[in-house]
Amino acid sequence: QVPLVESGGGLVQAGGFLRLSCVASRGTLRTYTMGWFRQAPGKEREFVVAISWNGESTSYAESVKGRFTISRGAAKNTVTLQMNSLRPEDTAVYYCAARLSPGLTTNPFDFEYWGQGTQVTVSS
Repeated sequence: QVPLVESGGGLVQAGGFLRLSCVASRGTLRTYTMGWFRQAPGKEREFVVAISWNGESTSYAESVKGRFTISRGAAKNTVTLQMNSLRPEDTAVYYCAARLSPGLTTNPFDFEYWGQGTQVTVSS
């Protein structure tokens, strides 16, 4: 088990920015592929971004390319999602997820561990 804890959500105006963080409340994230997903009311959970265990590879959803940036801390135990130029359609609960296998994937079912989520609300 890898208990994940997200932080950094909140309310922001369109065009603003937020920085989400994900840490393991117990253990380490160093060997895990990490991802961020989001779910808006009435919609399915959707892929946002993923990063390899060593931080050398990333994959972004088209809707966030050029606006969002994922990174891992120097000790690889923290994953951060920098979200710039936020839009009202980015409003959702954002979830951090961890995957034991090394490959990048956009499929939420490929991730074994999930955080509780953090709300991001972007006002127009």
